[in-house]
Amino acid sequence: MKAMILAAGRGERMRPLTDHTPKPLLRAAGKPLIEHTLNQLVTAGFTEIVINHAYLGEQIEAYLGNGEQFGATIQYSAEGNTALETAGGIINALPLLGEQPFLVVNGDIATDFDYRLLQNIEIDLAYLVLVDNPEHHPQGDFALTDDGQLKECGEHKLTFSGIGVYHPALFNNCQPGILKLAPILRAAMQQAQVHGCHHQGFWLDIGTPERLQVLSAKYGTT
Repeated sequence: MKAMILAAGRGERMRPLTDHTPKPLLRAAGKPLIEHTLNQLVTAGFTEIVINHAYLGEQIEAYLGNGEQFGATIQYSAEGNTALETAGGIINALPLLGEQPFLVVNGDIATDFDYRLLQNIEIDLAYLVLVDNPEHHPQGDFALTDDGQLKECGEHKLTFSGIGVYHPALFNNCQPGILKLAPILRAAMQQAQVHGCHHQGFWLDIGTPERLQVLSAKYGTT
């Protein structure tokens, strides 16, 4: 299974750190965020990697190269100066991702989730990893039923972790361009074609300089 790392975000909340450095190259415990994620994916057996980028994306390509030094083969999906949002970025990269289900990971998260659990998973249109609601997102995103189905509404919502496996057919009726992922997922949920799991281990959305410091402290003690 191929994997895609989403690395095209502008990182506005990280400014001024991201004024001259793309967010995925901000460092925690001496390594860029994207390198931590890449190493986890390779360890889990995902060695064919697609990375999208926009703002200052040439720095990402210069740092990671073709991926050989990390035990991976990396291809890039460049979006120019304007990021295409999550779904738009995936759609733009579909020619590189192929016709089989693929893993997508947000480039600005840190987690101890075991990506090997997703290597051979069978899906309908999508399979999402959910986590407990963090303080900055208490309302959650989706509800998870006892049989692993995801629904837009429910009594106890969890937060989408930014880790998902998608079938290319999920995007069959979508036009290229700037496009968000959530409405596409909600439409698939209405057809009972989205499932998922609840990861109860470590997960952090690295959306602010303060959370970057939290991550650096954690990695520094492991």
